[in-house]
Amino acid sequence: MRVAPLLVFASSLLACASHVLGAEPAGGASLPDAPPFVLQNSQLRPLPRSANGRDYLLYVALPADYASSPGKRYPVVYVCDGYWDFVLYNGFYGNLIYDRVAPPFIIVGFGYPGTHTNADYDVLRRPDYAPPPEGHADEFLGVVEHEIIPFVEREYRVDPSYRVLSGNSLGGTFSLYAMLARPGLFQAHVAISPAVPKPLAELEEKFAASKEKLPARLFLAGGEKEAPDFLENMKRFNERLAGRHYAGLVLQWRLIDGEKHTGTKAEGYSRGLRFAFAPLAPKE
Repeated sequence: MRVAPLLVFASSLLACASHVLGAEPAGGASLPDAPPFVLQNSQLRPLPRSANGRDYLLYVALPADYASSPGKRYPVVYVCDGYWDFVLYNGFYGNLIYDRVAPPFIIVGFGYPGTHTNADYDVLRRPDYAPPPEGHADEFLGVVEHEIIPFVEREYRVDPSYRVLSGNSLGGTFSLYAMLARPGLFQAHVAISPAVPKPLAELEEKFAASKEKLPARLFLAGGEKEAPDFLENMKRFNERLAGRHYAGLVLQWRLIDGEKHTGTKAEGYSRGLRFAFAPLAPKE
């Protein structure tokens, strides 16, 4: 199996430093000759061109005991915007395991070929995560269901009975969309500071009218200092979900104090995974 260590993050950080500070440190000294930082147990997996005509790159992190436990299978957390948030997930991953609030799990971040210096991720992500007719979330969800998940479950020792889909902002919108458009594909959803566009609200109305069960754990959170209208949309959507009393839905809402839109990620993702994995958390 062809893999590549995640050197992209080191090169991205160096590129950012050069852009902000100039190509050389103050005083004209050259950069020190030091090895790049490599994220342990991580891989980059490019995919063949997908059915929607787009190219994707997966960011994969394996548990520390993956190689030493060949008979073990692991739940998977699928992460929107892996090029931004994959390292963040890895940063608090060990805390969840140490505190025994989650089992060891595999992280799979969605991404696109290229680096931070030659790819406009904000442009690339929008059609994939925005619900139709504003975007093509239906097509990307098809890629996730029929191409990405089968690839991951073929290439890695996965427990297919428990999948989590997590995202922030438009990535959170996509997690909510997936929950309503493919109930049961993921057992838990984390949506941090999600946009709630009209098509998503209409999809929820349609789902409610169907009287179907909604078998999912959903952690929904927003920042106290987000744009007021944006935050109110989230609160209304949460209240609407809670008021439906969907059979099978376990819902938790959290207002993250003092944070704006992207500042909600660190606490939101960590608390979201604690909630998502509560049924699988090791016994004390």
